[in-house]
Amino acid sequence: MTAPQTEQEEAVNETPDAADEMRAQLEALKKENEELSDRLYRTAAEFDNYKKRTAKEKQELSSFAKGVCIKEMLTASDNFERALGVPCKDEEFKKGMEMIFNQLCEAFSRVGVKEIEALGNPFDPNFHHAIKQVEDESFGENIVCEVLQKGYELDGHVIRHAMVVVANP
Repeated sequence: MTAPQTEQEEAVNETPDAADEMRAQLEALKKENEELSDRLYRTAAEFDNYKKRTAKEKQELSSFAKGVCIKEMLTASDNFERALGVPCKDEEFKKGMEMIFNQLCEAFSRVGVKEIEALGNPFDPNFHHAIKQVEDESFGENIVCEVLQKGYELDGHVIRHAMVVVANP
């Protein structure tokens, strides 16, 4: 009596039709494995893209919300700055107000708010809002000659355009 044969040995001893059938099954399994692997890689890539996209959207939403909040505070900052320009008899009071205003400006800077440079620069509608045009030979063509209200940007986005007067348009 002989020892029992393994499945592989039995397959080898079977007819050529059975071997062809097993090869076909093997090829089908290989193809299915490739398809599943491809699907897995695609799903992993889609998930990675999803994570990146949602992180970017989260950052943009945060930046937008921060910009809306800061824009509301800029009006108070402008009024504070105007008030500091008014003559004051009490120098200690004025010095204290200047210190508070400087702290406010530093806080804006720490959160990423930057003032848009306008005075003496060429007019750029992406950053400036022209309120008035004047003819002035002391300035070049299309140069901002006066800033009526400062403009600001946050994270590379304008949160308020600078209101300016443009010379020699």
